[in-house]
Amino acid sequence: MNRRDFLVRSLAAAGAFPVLAVVLAACGDDEPPSSGGTGEARSSALRRSPSSNAATSGAAVVNGLGASMYEALAGDAPNLVFSPASIAIAMSMARAGAAGTTATEIDAVLAADASLHDAMNGLTAALVSRTGSFQAMGETVDVELAIANSLWGQDSLTWKQPFLDVLAAEYGAGLRLVDFVKDPEAARRAVNAWVDDETEQRIPELLAAGTVTSDWRLTLVNAVYMKAPWSRPFTESLTADAPFTTLSGSTVQVPMMRDSNNLQYASGPGWQAISLPYAGDALDMLIVVPDAGALAQVEGELASGLLDRVGAALSPRLVDLGLPTFDIETEASLGEVLRALGMPSAFDPDFADFSAMTDDERLFIAAVVHQANITVDERGTEAAAATAIGMATTSAPTDPPVDLVIDRPFLFAVRDVPTGATVYLGRLGDPSARR
Repeated sequence: MNRRDFLVRSLAAAGAFPVLAVVLAACGDDEPPSSGGTGEARSSALRRSPSSNAATSGAAVVNGLGASMYEALAGDAPNLVFSPASIAIAMSMARAGAAGTTATEIDAVLAADASLHDAMNGLTAALVSRTGSFQAMGETVDVELAIANSLWGQDSLTWKQPFLDVLAAEYGAGLRLVDFVKDPEAARRAVNAWVDDETEQRIPELLAAGTVTSDWRLTLVNAVYMKAPWSRPFTESLTADAPFTTLSGSTVQVPMMRDSNNLQYASGPGWQAISLPYAGDALDMLIVVPDAGALAQVEGELASGLLDRVGAALSPRLVDLGLPTFDIETEASLGEVLRALGMPSAFDPDFADFSAMTDDERLFIAAVVHQANITVDERGTEAAAATAIGMATTSAPTDPPVDLVIDRPFLFAVRDVPTGATVYLGRLGDPSARR
C-alpha cells in the first residue's frame, strides 16, 4: 500500500518518524582490545524524572538548531523536510561522551549548558505525553508520539560507566553490543532492523549498504514516531487541481484541498500564517506563506525567532483556505553543516575528544546522514526522518474571511504547541515533485 492510500484508508493518518544515528569510529590503526567489553547493558532503571522547566529548555535547543541548519539544508532545492528534534536529541547523546574542545564546540552549536541532558529528557517526556485518544469530528481517533533511543557499541571495547549512565537515565538508551570490526554488515543490519521497527517500517534502511566499515565503533540512534489525524479533516470531494507557482517560477497543476473554517491566523511584514491543529490540539502544523517575491526575506528571519513570533501573533479568524497536498523527501549529509556551525573538532581524527566514552581507542565522528519524508493530504500528515552520525577511526471572528490560497512556496513546521518545539521543519517549493 502506498503512503497516499494509507492516508486515505486510515483515520489516524498522520505520522512522523525521525531517526538520527551518531556513528563514531576509532582514531589510529591499533586493533581494538580482544576483550574487556561491558556486556549488553540495557537500561536497568526507569528514566530519571526531569526538572519542571526542562521541556521548555529542550524546545529552545531544538528550535535554535533547526533555525541554524535551515538555510544550509534548503539551498536551491525546491523542497525540504528535516527533523530538528531528532538531530538535537542524537547530538545531545553524542555530547554526553565528549570532552575538552569538542564538548565546548558542541555546546556552542546547541546553545546548551550543563542542563542539556535534563532538557532533552524533559522535552522527550513532554512529547510522548501527547499520545492519547481524542474526539475529532464526532469520531474517536488516536494520536501517538513515541521517542526511542539506542546505543550500539563495539563488543571488544570497555565503555565508561558514567557515559552509559547518562544515556540510560536521560535518554533511556541501553548499550547493545555488536562487532563492527569483524562483521560490519551484520552490525549495519542490526541497526537498520531496530530503526525499521521503531519507525513502523517507514525507514527500512537508514544505513545504506557499504556505509558501515570495520572502523566504526559506536552508533547512537534516535527514532521519533508520530501518528495523528487533523482535528478537522479536509473534505476530499472539494479537492481539485489548481495552479501553483513553484520556486523556479514555473506553474504546475496540483491537488488543492479546500476548507472554510475558524483557524488561528496571523499576518506580518511580507507573510501570512495559519495553524492547522491535529486531534487533541497539542500538535499542529504551522504554515507561513510569504508574499510573492518575499520568500528569501521570510526565510532569513528564521534564525531570529520567526516561528516564535508567528506563533505568538496567531488569533482566531475565518479563513477560506486552499492548501496543496504534498509528498516530499530530503536526504542530506549534515557533517559539513555542523562543521560550519562551529563544531569542527568532532569530525577531525587528530583533534576529536570523545574520551568520556572509552579509553580503549580515540573516536571521532565520521559521518552524519539525515533522511526525512512527509506526506500531507485531506486526513492528515505522515512523515518520517532519520539521521545517522557515523564515527570512525582515522584509518471567531466578526472580520470578513481571509482568502488564503497557498499557491506559491511556503514554510511549514510540525510543532508541539505547549512547548513550542519544532518536530519537523521544511519548505514546499514544488508540490508536483513527489517522491
